[in-house]
Amino acid sequence: MKAPSFDYVKPDSLDDVLALLAQHGDDARILAGGQTLLATLNMRLSEPELLIDINAVEALKGIEAKDDHLWIGALVRHSQIEDSPVVAQHAPLLMQAAPHVGHRAIRNQGTFGGSIAFADPAAEWPVCTVALDAVFHLAGSQGVRKVPAAEFFLDLYTTEMASDEMLIGCEIPFSPPDTKYAFQELARRHGDYAIVGVAATAQMRGGAFNNARLVFLGMGNTPIRALDVEQLVEGKAFSDDLVSQAKQALVGVLQPSADLYSSANTKMHLAGVLMGRVLKQLAESA
Repeated sequence: MKAPSFDYVKPDSLDDVLALLAQHGDDARILAGGQTLLATLNMRLSEPELLIDINAVEALKGIEAKDDHLWIGALVRHSQIEDSPVVAQHAPLLMQAAPHVGHRAIRNQGTFGGSIAFADPAAEWPVCTVALDAVFHLAGSQGVRKVPAAEFFLDLYTTEMASDEMLIGCEIPFSPPDTKYAFQELARRHGDYAIVGVAATAQMRGGAFNNARLVFLGMGNTPIRALDVEQLVEGKAFSDDLVSQAKQALVGVLQPSADLYSSANTKMHLAGVLMGRVLKQLAESA
């Protein structure tokens, strides 16, 4: 199919982008990497009157370690995160998740901000940012506001971002030095959308889990944090018995829906398997 007719503009400043969004509202769409938008345009699932290409806005690019946090601009490509020594040092969880984001050709073009803004429940970056206690910076006509990742994802493809706002970047606070990271995902084939995945962090002290974060993708309309499981493992060392208890607790946390390929029971089973793997990975990395 062919995309509907639309006007196209490529501003080179953030102020110009925001002015266009304020003027056109829901009739405008942001074009960054285009990995999702171009497909929805061609299938006529999106019919904007104006396409705003933000690739010339330098203020939206770059990865930088600042005083107490890592900054990732909205226009940073997936592959830049994958290859960045700064990310490897300060947010290893993103390094582990990056190879699961499509194929390398997609990672070379798709953007971090685009994935966050689209809020696909099977995407990797949303769960990682929730697990890392990230904060998103949203710019609009009223200025810039900060929204924690845990409050940003509201429902299926729905976020806290208003129609006249855009995501300009993300700050990820530095973690304590004893923090460990683990990411696991299952898909039918590499590069396919995930059936289920989990992003995990924990501070390993004396072989025990402290301040654990377990966030699941593909198990609901938004990233789902397993708070009951986190409380269960707090202060305890890894063991097969602890994994069994955690799997039982997980049943009360996740309520997945069946899809074309997997039943709800299958997804629950896979989520338990992956959770056991990340807990073991966290313990062994200590």
